Amino acid sequence: MKRLVILGGGESGVGTAVLAQKKGFDVFLSDKGKIKDKYKDVLSKYRIKWEEEKHSEELILNADEVVKSPGISDKAELIKALTKKGIPVISEIEFAGRYTNAKKICITGSNGKTTTTLLIYHMLKKAGLNVGLAGNVGQSFAMQVAENNFDYYVIELSSFQLDGMFDFKAEIAILLNITPDHLDRYDYKLENYAESKFRIIQNQTSEDAFIYCIDDEVTMNIIKNKKVKAKQFPFSIKQKVETGAFLNENNQLVINTNNTNPLFMTIQELALQGKHNMYNSMAAGVAGKLIDIRKETIRESLSDFHNIDHRLELVGNVHGIEFINDSKATNVNSTWYALESMNNPVILILGGVDKGNDYSMLNDLVKEKVKAIICLGADNKKIIKAFGGMVETIVEANSAKEAVAHAYKIGKKGDTVLLSPACASFDLFENYEDRGTQFKQAVRAL
Repeated sequence: MKRLVILGGGESGVGTAVLAQKKGFDVFLSDKGKIKDKYKDVLSKYRIKWEEEKHSEELILNADEVVKSPGISDKAELIKALTKKGIPVISEIEFAGRYTNAKKICITGSNGKTTTTLLIYHMLKKAGLNVGLAGNVGQSFAMQVAENNFDYYVIELSSFQLDGMFDFKAEIAILLNITPDHLDRYDYKLENYAESKFRIIQNQTSEDAFIYCIDDEVTMNIIKNKKVKAKQFPFSIKQKVETGAFLNENNQLVINTNNTNPLFMTIQELALQGKHNMYNSMAAGVAGKLIDIRKETIRESLSDFHNIDHRLELVGNVHGIEFINDSKATNVNSTWYALESMNNPVILILGGVDKGNDYSMLNDLVKEKVKAIICLGADNKKIIKAFGGMVETIVEANSAKEAVAHAYKIGKKGDTVLLSPACASFDLFENYEDRGTQFKQAVRAL
């Protein structure tokens, strides 16, 4: 019996444990932190052996294979020890992919992944297809493979998940964009991070499809040196493409995958507004066409979709001051997109755990639109240094409540308070959802 050790007792780890148990592995799960009660219940239901608040090397280094949580760095001592012993370390997605014949639509990119993933899932559900939602959103892929029999999966993939994928294949691969993010995990080299993103097309054949943004400079620089076997479907808002999606001279979205019967849609009809969302809608529309969803259904899906919580979510209007929760903006580029779509004077709430951020790309937008910055992080020196000369008011806050109180005091009728932190949240909050929820509670308490 093969021994499978799982590192990390969260959603993906516990899903993997259940699938592995069902497939006859000798399974052991180990988490350096505490495991939530709901996951312990699942582990005991399936009689899976586990430990928490430690990694016992004698129980881990005897594995035939290890599945690790995407949050554990390849540079961790335990991972180095496994690699030294020649024990393969893979991701949950790689493991679960072995046990399903479903068609997999996989989405990666620095920004817009979750929105595009949910948009495609919405479209497939509307078309009446038997579909699962997995990866960074929804229930774990492994758990769904263990318990359901879906024909399609829409899977959001981070670069960390892709790093642990080797034989897995996406039948439809979508790469939205590549901008500096998580560079702390990639030796601060953009090209290393970009190569990770391109793993989404590994193992693809001429039967498969690759959808990507032709306007994205980093993507285009790398694709020049790649042998792409899949059929290519670029999308652009700057130029016409033969097969893929583009914006025509009448400001219509044109989606065309086979040179016949293209879909036309005005940009006003799109549920998601703003330039970045046009790209997300294009990528989703092309994927829908490739699996032969009716044009009417694609059009409907692109016009009636509701976006996720914590992504440019209007929380409320208090005495003429608008409050927007964009807590999901965990990198500088996401904050750039948020600022780009603002029309009122902005009080910007920034900060958290810095991942090697370069704030200079925000300079022009900050000068043009931001009247005050509120730093919401344990260490704000870098933000204060970056914008000290640009905005007249910079204050620091240690909680969402304090940040909202400062913003309300500074704000005037017609201003927008935007929580778009450009950073991870782990210094003061559990995760970006917790940060967004606390922000919303503080606004509602005003």
